[in-house]
Amino acid sequence: MTQLPLRAQLASALGRTAATLSRATGRGDGSVIGGRVGLALEPDLLRKLAQDRKLALVSATNGKTTTTRLITSALQELGDVATNAFGANMPAGHVSALSSAKHAPYGVLEVDEKYLPEVINTTGAGVIVLMNLSRDQMDRAGEIWLLAQKWRRALAGKNTHVIANADDPLVAWGASTAARVTWVSAGQPWKEDSWCCPECGGPLDRKGMEYTPPGGHVSGMVTSRTAENDWACRECTFRRPEPSWFLDDDAVIDPRGQRWVLDIQLPGRANRANAVVALATAETFGLPVQRALPRLREVTSVAGRYTTVQRDGRHARLLLAKNPAGWLEAFDVLDRSLPVILSVNAQGPDGRDTSWLWDVDYRVLRGRPVYVAGERRLDLALRLDVAGVPFQLADSFEQALAAQPPGKVDVIANYTAFQQIRSEFGRAV
Repeated sequence: MTQLPLRAQLASALGRTAATLSRATGRGDGSVIGGRVGLALEPDLLRKLAQDRKLALVSATNGKTTTTRLITSALQELGDVATNAFGANMPAGHVSALSSAKHAPYGVLEVDEKYLPEVINTTGAGVIVLMNLSRDQMDRAGEIWLLAQKWRRALAGKNTHVIANADDPLVAWGASTAARVTWVSAGQPWKEDSWCCPECGGPLDRKGMEYTPPGGHVSGMVTSRTAENDWACRECTFRRPEPSWFLDDDAVIDPRGQRWVLDIQLPGRANRANAVVALATAETFGLPVQRALPRLREVTSVAGRYTTVQRDGRHARLLLAKNPAGWLEAFDVLDRSLPVILSVNAQGPDGRDTSWLWDVDYRVLRGRPVYVAGERRLDLALRLDVAGVPFQLADSFEQALAAQPPGKVDVIANYTAFQQIRSEFGRAV
């Protein structure tokens, strides 16, 4: 890699020092303050740190931290990888990530949806990964159709290779201006934000279609399947692009029609979808499935997600859900036989507006013990009451956990509530 100019070297070094001091004093993991210090000294530091690296940017409303981790794990088969493993997904976090691994030839950066156009322009990344768009923190990020439009403008005229979820109409529209796109059928369980065509505003029809691999029938390969995620506009020509990668229950079908079982450690359909996207991205870097897949199996927890913490004989599995689509994915992972603790805050990183709670169908929680905690527990309690879900209020997560009998319990929390729980247990990763 090209050596950084002296000013950038100094800014990078001082940023790393600030990050180290932050960790040493218990103020945080240093992934934001280090980047802020570096950018204050050299405003163009992100561009300089990104030069000469093979860089992938990962953006979505849900799953970007996990997918970033999976892609990073896969690419470590090729060499050192710089990444923002703890989810600091704005420019300061990107500077910290690249600065802390300044000699890594590869980089995989999670990017906030709102900041993606800026980071594309600054880094000149060659690979962009786009997975889903749904309502999230609208008091901060705004209308998601506007985000998709900003993605389109940012990708137009860029020499980038986009890996995009063909099953999400907003993602397909946002990615369609890119010079090259690899389309992945990763599914879209949450459809409430994409019933209308982003191109013309007309209604979208959704139906199944048949898939036949290139070359037709090949011995030992899948020859056809029904793609339940097909969609097309009723009033214009905009329709689902033809995918070359497919999620097929517990397996991935690659562009050659080969079926690979996704026996990964992370639970749920959403993580299998994340794995398909990760494998498609790894192949873009020249890493075939047979080498990437074993690396994906090594990932067991992502920034505390899916970690089990223990206290007084109680084993709590931590699940993160920040918006309606995320809650739908968390419900898919729940053990139906266990009690569940729900914790919701409404601090800045969560979004102040909790009206999105009414978009979540909580009826799936009926028939099990449900405990409600967090700063906005009364908002959530009202929503559960309307849904006919019996619950018990707790003044804190600690109180809710202490009310459980010894054994297993599932915990679903939004962002700051999740981080508070992690801090209580030593920020297990």
